Amino acid sequence: MISFNLKTTARNQLVEITDQVREAVAASGLKTGLCVVYCPHTTAAITVNENADPDVVHDMLLYLNKAVPKDQPGFRHGEGNSDSHIKASLVGPSVTLIVDAGDVVLGRWQGVYFCEFDGPRTRTVMVRVAG
Repeated sequence: MISFNLKTTARNQLVEITDQVREAVAASGLKTGLCVVYCPHTTAAITVNENADPDVVHDMLLYLNKAVPKDQPGFRHGEGNSDSHIKASLVGPSVTLIVDAGDVVLGRWQGVYFCEFDGPRTRTVMVRVAG
């Protein structure tokens, strides 16, 4: 397993990590198999989405913040970040990618994103490649 840290700069932010994932796959030496990208945090997530147009990231965050507002009446979690936990659960803690010819298989416009919902923080991402 390979892990790396990243620092987020905003409370809600999507950070593209495709290059780091590709480096982890290359370092594994595996030519064919699966790659799991995992986030061990309860207020962050991992997803795959378009990386060609930054408006997609904007729109995703706009929707999630509208669907799950920070100051939703009735939230009871004492840390004041219930929305962050809910967003992380909706997006999910991991993605599984196919590895072929020593690289992850992604569509032409796809990238892997770390999703921060309770930043800014220093976070860890774990990558496991298996054949």
